[in-house]
Amino acid sequence: MRAESAISGPTLELARTVLIHGPISRTDVMRLLDMSPPTLTRLARELTAGGVFVEDAEPGGAVGRPPKFLDVRWDSRRYLGVKLTGTSVVAVSTDLRATELDRREYVFSEQSVDAVCDAVVRAHDELSGGGGFDAVGVSLGGTVTDRRFVIRAPFLGWRDVDLGPELERRLRVPTVVENDIVALTEAQHWFGEGRGLTDFAVITIGAGVGHGYVCDDRVVRSDKGIGLAGHIRLDPLGPVCPEGHRGCATAMLTIPSLCAQASVAFGRGVEFDELIALAAGGDPVALAITEPAGRALGRLLALAANLGMVSTIVLAGEGLPLYEVTEPIVLEAMRADRDDEADAIDLRLDAADFVGWARGAAAVAIQSSVHRLI
Repeated sequence: MRAESAISGPTLELARTVLIHGPISRTDVMRLLDMSPPTLTRLARELTAGGVFVEDAEPGGAVGRPPKFLDVRWDSRRYLGVKLTGTSVVAVSTDLRATELDRREYVFSEQSVDAVCDAVVRAHDELSGGGGFDAVGVSLGGTVTDRRFVIRAPFLGWRDVDLGPELERRLRVPTVVENDIVALTEAQHWFGEGRGLTDFAVITIGAGVGHGYVCDDRVVRSDKGIGLAGHIRLDPLGPVCPEGHRGCATAMLTIPSLCAQASVAFGRGVEFDELIALAAGGDPVALAITEPAGRALGRLLALAANLGMVSTIVLAGEGLPLYEVTEPIVLEAMRADRDDEADAIDLRLDAADFVGWARGAAAVAIQSSVHRLI
């Protein structure tokens, strides 16, 4: 592992602020951190000397002496982000702002810890290019504690797995493990659609339904890491989920449920992409499935805004094409469940696929290494 000095306190907050908001003027840094000019000068000099910060004039120039903007050397570090599904490892290499540099996907034949770790090691070796990584982040659906230990991962059939320590032993790189919704929310907060916001929600639709919140500039964490939004009832007349809940978010919005409904309706197997294409073409059978799902999605978005007391929502996940094919229905349902005097919901879309989840894992790795930047 790379030996690095640790930074803490005001220096750490400065590094975090510039990483998230940069390029940023010294005036804005002092305002955000309530920091005096001498303190900022001293700390910025330390980080610049350590090769973390760069300071440039404002693009385009200004009359008189141009202001200097602080930014990070985004290409000075490399990270590996890994998303574990029930069947594969999706991995990306990124820079210091979680920008994708390269990607790989490996299907594993069995769900044993050894088989999955072997796939992660392969991703690490092929994406590192011999240069190594500063940290590795791994995300998965389930319960994770201390960013190290997997308590439960239903898609993999795991319980009580010391995944972080095992990968660190194999990779010899600092490794963090996180719930995938938490990791994605962290990525949206630092580098994505929520960058610069102190309060917003993230809703994901795909294999499951997930939700995350950022409140007062911090991600809200659950001690369970399970799909707490998955069984909210959205349609009393809707289909039944595997747990027996009628019209819940899982039954109405997940890809497996939508495909199962379509397969029954058409009398043959129907994949998600085909269902969306049929709905976009006006097929009445497909629309009978997607339109109620769109209304349910609008209700879920309104609930997220109303109960979380936020006005910005990031909608993400591999099920996002459902929104795209039912957008007017979603927006109408969302407005119907929102008070007329409440702020309009600022709905932001992140169309990234599983690679977006892997970038979330990389963002967690970046967060974990900020205190070791110099």
